[in-house]
Amino acid sequence: MSTTEADPEAGGAEAARAPRRSRTSGIDRALQILDHLQSEGRPATAYEIARAVGAPLSTIYVIVDDLVDKEMLDRKDGGLLWLGPRLYHYGLTYARSLDLLDVAVQEMHELARNSGETVQICGRDGDHMVVLAMEEGSDHFQVTSRVGTRTPLNWTASGRLLVGHLPEAERLEVFGRSATASPTGRAETDRQRLAHSAAAALELGLSIQAGESDFSVACIAAPIRDSQGACRATVSIVVPDVKVRQKDPDLVALVKQSARRIEARLGWRRPDREATALGALLREY
Repeated sequence: MSTTEADPEAGGAEAARAPRRSRTSGIDRALQILDHLQSEGRPATAYEIARAVGAPLSTIYVIVDDLVDKEMLDRKDGGLLWLGPRLYHYGLTYARSLDLLDVAVQEMHELARNSGETVQICGRDGDHMVVLAMEEGSDHFQVTSRVGTRTPLNWTASGRLLVGHLPEAERLEVFGRSATASPTGRAETDRQRLAHSAAAALELGLSIQAGESDFSVACIAAPIRDSQGACRATVSIVVPDVKVRQKDPDLVALVKQSARRIEARLGWRRPDREATALGALLREY
């Protein structure tokens, strides 16, 4: 793709002194288009994309036509644009190269069988938690989320774990920028409390949230931490909130054991957390 939107050069000393607008390359514009569609999660027209990314409509038309020809975009009825099949194949190839996701998905299947509940593997996508993989359990109560679903970090147990390893200043910045009210109105939005709870949950190796993003729904999540202690992903069970204290099977123990096995298979290690701290957490629910 060619570079677009460069100012024409003008002669003379006055033109040399004039500030020049920054140049935006064709590949940068292509990424802006793809990023916009991904963040919105729905098809859009070229006009909507141009307005959202701040680019001339003529430029967007040229790049869109090129991306459609290369199957990186798909043009639907009414001129709506969406992500193309070539991106899906790239994603599959990338996913196969990820040892973490491969190991975590295997463990996810085992945890779903042992618990009978819906299990998710989640990661961080900027200011959101994203569902990387999911399997429904055999229990009659099921809460499902499509793979790729993105949720504000402050709404979920996994979201807090995923930033728990960051320095305090970064946690405050992330939550100050991203924390929003949830549909139930119960999700914490105060950045100070969120930053503290995120670090505490990661230290404990467990995060439980109930009724914050969906009424009567709870999530029990454990971090998957690398050798440096950073939370690379989470494994979680989604259940009715009345099951959080359940002991047969013990869902909290199953989730924590699952996270430990994933870390062990990847060559990562972490110390066990104090049982007293775990007991204090469970008494809140």
